[in-house]
Amino acid sequence: MENATSTLKIVISGYGKMGKMVEQVLAQQGIACVAKTCDVAALDDAVARDAVCIDFSTPAAFRANYAELARKFKAVVVGTTGWYDIKQDVFAAFKQAGTTLIWASNFSIGVTVMSAAVSLISRLLGAAGGYSPYIVEKHHIHKLDAPSGTAKTLAGLVQAGMGVEPAVASVRVGEIAGIHTVGFEGACDRITIEHEAFSRQGFAQGAVLAATMTQGLAAGIYEFQEMIVKNLQ
Repeated sequence: MENATSTLKIVISGYGKMGKMVEQVLAQQGIACVAKTCDVAALDDAVARDAVCIDFSTPAAFRANYAELARKFKAVVVGTTGWYDIKQDVFAAFKQAGTTLIWASNFSIGVTVMSAAVSLISRLLGAAGGYSPYIVEKHHIHKLDAPSGTAKTLAGLVQAGMGVEPAVASVRVGEIAGIHTVGFEGACDRITIEHEAFSRQGFAQGAVLAATMTQGLAAGIYEFQEMIVKNLQ
């Protein structure tokens, strides 16, 4: 029986450090990368038609290209952040085109599990009362958005559970792949939960996993973290 990934064709949109890491993971898994581009609008429609696009471009590029991504590809996996203020416009474009979209503020499996834990802790402490939440996120100096998309997602989970918006601090220094700390400060104690990425590889592996998950998936808008948590439970 033919391996499901052997028929999968990938286009990488945004060929920076993350794009190159995605290319490495694809090669390791024997998945075809049929194109790499920093200008998805210029990509031949015939190449895109049967491919899944993995987008790790820039916030500005994604904002300019999301309608084209929805039109060109059979499915799109978006790891780019910094566009969530236009989320409804993006989702509408993909729904209108009938194109599957899997998106995440962070494709790390570890961050996905951390998010589930933060959601649970927030609900419990929200019911208990007496705790103040905060988030500290640290990234490399090349990251364009602050706070990070992951920090914003975590903040949303905390606010949903506690009814309080957490304080968020961003640090940009060196070549840190990504560290996210969520803390809950009480009068007598403190709870902290932290995820540290050692490299970009975990993000790339998660994005490639998402691309494989598009096969046989009904057209729609999917959040990667929700899909993974559902599969793990």
